[in-house]
Amino acid sequence: MPRPVPLLCVADPLMVFGGPYSNLEATRAVLGEAARLEIPADRIICTGDVVAYGADPAATVELVRGAVRDVVMGNCEQSIAAGSADCGCGFPVGSTCERLSAAWFAHATRELNADARAWMADLPQRIDIEMGGYRLAVIHGGVDIMNRFIFASTVTAVKFEEIRKTALDGVIAGHCGLPFTQAINGQLWHNAGAIGTPANDGTPRVWFSRLRAEADGIAIEHRALDYDFVTAAAKMRRAGLPQEYAACLETGLWPSCDVLPLKEIHERGAALEPGSAFWSRSSQLEGASRRKRSPVCIQLWPRGDRDPVPDRHWARR
Repeated sequence: MPRPVPLLCVADPLMVFGGPYSNLEATRAVLGEAARLEIPADRIICTGDVVAYGADPAATVELVRGAVRDVVMGNCEQSIAAGSADCGCGFPVGSTCERLSAAWFAHATRELNADARAWMADLPQRIDIEMGGYRLAVIHGGVDIMNRFIFASTVTAVKFEEIRKTALDGVIAGHCGLPFTQAINGQLWHNAGAIGTPANDGTPRVWFSRLRAEADGIAIEHRALDYDFVTAAAKMRRAGLPQEYAACLETGLWPSCDVLPLKEIHERGAALEPGSAFWSRSSQLEGASRRKRSPVCIQLWPRGDRDPVPDRHWARR
């Protein structure tokens, strides 16, 4: 019998973040922000991949287990719990990302004990949220394919079909590492981004979101977070992890664009600005009904085109 999907009913603001990625400093920072915003453990959602690129897989798992009640299984948790040979991230065969991932996956596998693996194996692959009269499905990548990369520029029909599979009002997803919010034929697609690595925007900041139910919809704040990336990068180097990932924490630029669509490649190095989106199913549906029958995507955040600045490097603190 399939495992029942957990349901989280939320009346007060909810924090969402993805991809702690074994980055203990960033994970501490986002949980410190939760405390500052007075968001308790039962109103924090993590979209998975607690373990990945960083130096501290065991400590990050322990911290998340103690401070976040609801965590969705990511492909990294699935692979480590199953004793797989690789992270199952969905990187192209022979790509730079596939090559670099071997080092951190081996490091994480060595560091994590049986108790941590058992916790990973028991994580749900989906959590449903009821908020302001709406129901949203929290998943990692895709509904059926956990490591499916879905970006802002991914074909609208793909997102529309993924939402349809949930039979709910929208999706909160992770995996791709880039934050964005869209209305797909009046339904919501939201990605809070990742805490463990920057958003490939030329800054070392990382991203999370805060969702708040309002009378006629959901207000979504995309928030940037500063943290001690210098220490996190130094620990990666001491652990013998790939220099490319340590440099990513400092420069805000990913070591490879292997998995990115053309639009996201073009936006590499263009700084994101924190901002808000408001999603209302009824208003978005009204706009969509006036258009052609194929699914319509309305970009809610970030707004407009960003000019890439590939040579931007932020000074170390």
